[in-house]
Amino acid sequence: MSIEAALYDGRPHTVRRGSGRRGGPALLHLSTDHGPGLAEALAAHAGPSDHRLGRIDPYGDTLFNEQDAGAAFEEATALLARCTTEAQRAAVRDLRNLLANCAATPGSWLCLIGD
Repeated sequence: MSIEAALYDGRPHTVRRGSGRRGGPALLHLSTDHGPGLAEALAAHAGPSDHRLGRIDPYGDTLFNEQDAGAAFEEATALLARCTTEAQRAAVRDLRNLLANCAATPGSWLCLIGD
């Protein structure tokens, strides 16, 4: 299982890679290096109290707008403290960076792409 992340400058028409449309939002960043570690960290540590992170679908796509990303940043900070392996910590640090960038970029969307 793996979860990749894509940051767009607007709401994407479709999330799956390779299925983009002309004139759609621009891809600002694609993170594929920490997919398995992120899936592991979320499965092991995200719970019902982690409202936004807990709704990430490991088998589908989950979209966060800039407001969701800002709120999820604090959840990711708490998740980082609970990580037990370096792979999990690296993945959650990468997620935190993407959440922060999304929150700071008006109109952007973070897409978490499960497999």
